[in-house]
Amino acid sequence: MAIIDVIKFNGIANRNWLVYRYPGESFVYGTQLIVGEGQIAVFVKGGKALDFFSAGTYTLNAPNIPILQSLINIPFGGRTPFTAEVFFINKTVKLDVLWGTSDPISLIDPKYLVRMRVRAFGQFGIRITDYRVFLTEIIGAVGDDQIVKYDAVLNFFKGVTVTKVKTIIADTIINKKISVLEIAPLLEDLSETSQESLSGEFERFGIQIVNFNLSSINFPDEDFETINKILGEKAAFDIIGDNRYQVKRSFDVMEAAAGNEGGGSIASAGMGLGLGAGAGLAMGNLFSNTAGRVMNNPVKGLSCKKCGEMNEAGAKFCCSCGEKIATAQIECYSCSTTVDENAKFCSNCGKSMLNKTCPGCHTENKPGTKFCSDCGTKLEE
Repeated sequence: MAIIDVIKFNGIANRNWLVYRYPGESFVYGTQLIVGEGQIAVFVKGGKALDFFSAGTYTLNAPNIPILQSLINIPFGGRTPFTAEVFFINKTVKLDVLWGTSDPISLIDPKYLVRMRVRAFGQFGIRITDYRVFLTEIIGAVGDDQIVKYDAVLNFFKGVTVTKVKTIIADTIINKKISVLEIAPLLEDLSETSQESLSGEFERFGIQIVNFNLSSINFPDEDFETINKILGEKAAFDIIGDNRYQVKRSFDVMEAAAGNEGGGSIASAGMGLGLGAGAGLAMGNLFSNTAGRVMNNPVKGLSCKKCGEMNEAGAKFCCSCGEKIATAQIECYSCSTTVDENAKFCSNCGKSMLNKTCPGCHTENKPGTKFCSDCGTKLEE
């Protein structure tokens, strides 16, 4: 095997390389080592990472390779041969590591009570900080390739990255009751939480997460169309008031779950049961609140003819626009039923409530009058 006098790595065309395994293991005492900017050279013997070299030019001798020297006991003097592996590690920060959820997070939006399929995307940056741990834990798992790229190593972390981010998003939406449509302002906080949660997983292998960005949380267009429909329904229920919208959505979800034969998971079934209980409670509260309002406010007055606002019984003027809304009450001359003074017929017996005009003197007479109060002319029935 040829003896190598110079060890160096000029790099490759792109920055996607992470580790370069130098093609040779036989060196001599006095070999020159050249390490470029942004590189770390590591001597490995027997699977153990030993001496490290940052950017610069070195002559391999006892002072420069103390750990390797103590392990193989290179004789002093001359160009004594020895064997070792040399790895060059890219120590620059890689900021464009992309990640995304391969499958959506299926959950119930807490505000609109509709099933959503949430996806998340972003990017993060990493750098190697503990070279000994990194080489020991990771490089042995990537085979004997001369060049190891970032993608090969990052594949090991895809699963844990997506799992932790999905858990954090689901916890925020379900337990903290933040609607998917209102989660955008929390992207920065969710990014920080995700970085804190993932840092330990990467540091175990000598890798530091420099930053972590959760840049997008979205869902399919058809889910957004469903939300738009629900928003329209909610606007109508808001006009009516009460909690009937929440109750309706709860029953809609329960009905949809009941019709999804064999398609739901155990988690979905549990969520359905929870919604069922919530719907029952909401319905009970609705009936209780409605009964309370009926007892406290048994009758609603007429709506204002000018602005349409509903006013309490007995109100004389509209609480919204000030229009006079009080209507005087009179008794039916025939059956004594109380009717509005403007009523044309009695709501009980059907008798006319209009004044009678005398055909002789044109005097106005009260309803039910048989003879004119002024001239005595008999009035028509």
